[in-house]
Amino acid sequence: MSENNLWYGYLDAGEKSSPVLMDQRLSTANPNTVYVFNLKRSEIIEYRRDIVEPKLRDLNDEDSSVIKELKSSYSKARSGFTPRGAKVSNIPEKGSEAPAPKKAAAIDTDDEDLDEIIDTDDDDDEDEEWEEDED
Repeated sequence: MSENNLWYGYLDAGEKSSPVLMDQRLSTANPNTVYVFNLKRSEIIEYRRDIVEPKLRDLNDEDSSVIKELKSSYSKARSGFTPRGAKVSNIPEKGSEAPAPKKAAAIDTDDEDLDEIIDTDDDDDEDEEWEEDED
């Protein structure tokens, strides 16, 4: 975890105030929202930028003792978290081959089985009409 990508701060939100951590590497895939780790709730939460940013402030000297706790708690929360903006790794790249289709089960081609599968009555009617036209 790179220190350059982490911002430690405080969310001033009345009773819901908490030390927070923002990791710039986490993307919500929405420019109007941001992920913020909330220490009080011990989870990474997606907030609307226009609501949360005015309530964020840098940690002051009194709050700096909480950075170690923020780091360790964030590491635990991050291990089970997949950001919505994460790159999906199962999509084949351009130009790669598509997976081979599954093979269908073989059909037994006994004459009796074919009679059940193929409607032969229509063919007989057409033959009769053809014979009538020739007369």
